[in-house]
Amino acid sequence: MANKPVLHYFNGKGRMESIRWLLATAGVEFEEQLFEIKDQLEKLRSTVLLFQQVEIDGMKLVQSRAILHYDGDKYNLLGKVIKERATVIIYSEKTMDMRELVILYPFLKGEEQEKRLIENTNKAKNRYFPVDEKVLKIHGQNFPVGNQMNMADVQSIEAILMVEEIIPDALSGFPLL
Repeated sequence: MANKPVLHYFNGKGRMESIRWLLATAGVEFEEQLFEIKDQLEKLRSTVLLFQQVEIDGMKLVQSRAILHYDGDKYNLLGKVIKERATVIIYSEKTMDMRELVILYPFLKGEEQEKRLIENTNKAKNRYFPVDEKVLKIHGQNFPVGNQMNMADVQSIEAILMVEEIIPDALSGFPLL
């Protein structure tokens, strides 16, 4: 097997979590260089890294969405034909928007966290989940695009679990999800 991808990131989920999930779904072993303190990351950034990134195929890929698309394409999780690819990317971007609702939630405190909980619940249950439910119903498959798992599905599973961590009954009323 070729060299394992190496993920450089702080020791936490963050935006790298979707990449971990995608690689795991593709059955790809990877290594991680995790940073405990900001100085470790800053030292590496000043010498080698541009941003949080992945080293794969002799390249240093940066930006989580670019890494996801590269890996999705490489491991056949981005769709089989151009129209499927476009649809997978649409759902992927929708999921990234939903994910952004909750990614900072653990860092908030008090009233701000309570306010965000109400906003997140409303957006998840009134904006994102109804669309996902409708797409699954119309498509009539277990997956919104094609008939096999793809990058957007992996991201959706991860994002739904993130939402459920803070809103346990988030999927009530959405049986297909």
